[in-house]
Amino acid sequence: MTADLAILYEHPQWFEPLFAALERRGIAFVKVPLGDHHFDPAGSPPPAPVILSRVAMSGFLREPEHGIFYAEALLDHWRRQGATVLNGPEVLAIDSSKARQLSLITGLGLAIPGTRAVHRGRDLLAASQGMAFPLLVKANIGGAGAGIVRYSDRAELEISIGSGTLPDSIDKVLLLQDYVPPRGGTIIRIETLAGKFLYALEVESKGDAFDLCPADACLAQPGRAAIGMRAITPPAELIVAAERIATAVGMDVGGVEVVIDDRDGVARFYDINGLSNFVAKPLEVLGWDPHERLIDMLAAAIADRADKRDVA
Repeated sequence: MTADLAILYEHPQWFEPLFAALERRGIAFVKVPLGDHHFDPAGSPPPAPVILSRVAMSGFLREPEHGIFYAEALLDHWRRQGATVLNGPEVLAIDSSKARQLSLITGLGLAIPGTRAVHRGRDLLAASQGMAFPLLVKANIGGAGAGIVRYSDRAELEISIGSGTLPDSIDKVLLLQDYVPPRGGTIIRIETLAGKFLYALEVESKGDAFDLCPADACLAQPGRAAIGMRAITPPAELIVAAERIATAVGMDVGGVEVVIDDRDGVARFYDINGLSNFVAKPLEVLGWDPHERLIDMLAAAIADRADKRDVA
């Protein structure tokens, strides 16, 4: 291995800012595109001593033969081969299941929107008993707001089931979820690094628009409506909660999304995002570039590996 670091990624443009920042810092790294990758379970040593996963859940939107589950096996293999894997297979497993995310969050004693999980679309009607419309149907594996539909009443949901127009999830798991009216028309996205608060954004949430990705690569998509956002410092209890979630997941870098329920003021956590492209135009929005903090963490991981090698 000649590189200090490997970046496993799927989207060809999303990580150019990260690559450029690594080059500026003089860190030797190798790019590992996921698309045409293959490995030997009895061989295929890791491409570098430290590996960072940047695998996006929205990959299935760009390629039907996506690599989400493949990447989980690959990262596990590299770790078994001795690599330090950041945002490893256990993080990818949580990132790829909203049902598991919500279970983890409630296990920490935090509030979530009322939710039911099913593995057959026709069971949604039975699952809706005791829930009040409007309700959302969500794909268990989404990304960029994909696979989320709002239903105003039971009849509308029944028609969608009968006509086969429900959202679909690549693992066939669907969530039926209470629609939480966001206080102030915004949600809060809290980014973490090494389990600690990095920064937070208040992001505008418009009606039935669920793609709230604030990164450059998302904002540049043709026809995508502009998203209002601003940097904020959330209440301390929300920061602590986000850090607890990140730690419980084992997430080295990633975001947690929370909405303040306008009906009762309860903070309801609803999404864990292990990708986090970081905010567009960070110097304008934050006054600093979070990529530099990420690279500090990567440099520390590389140095730690070098120290252990020297001791051995």
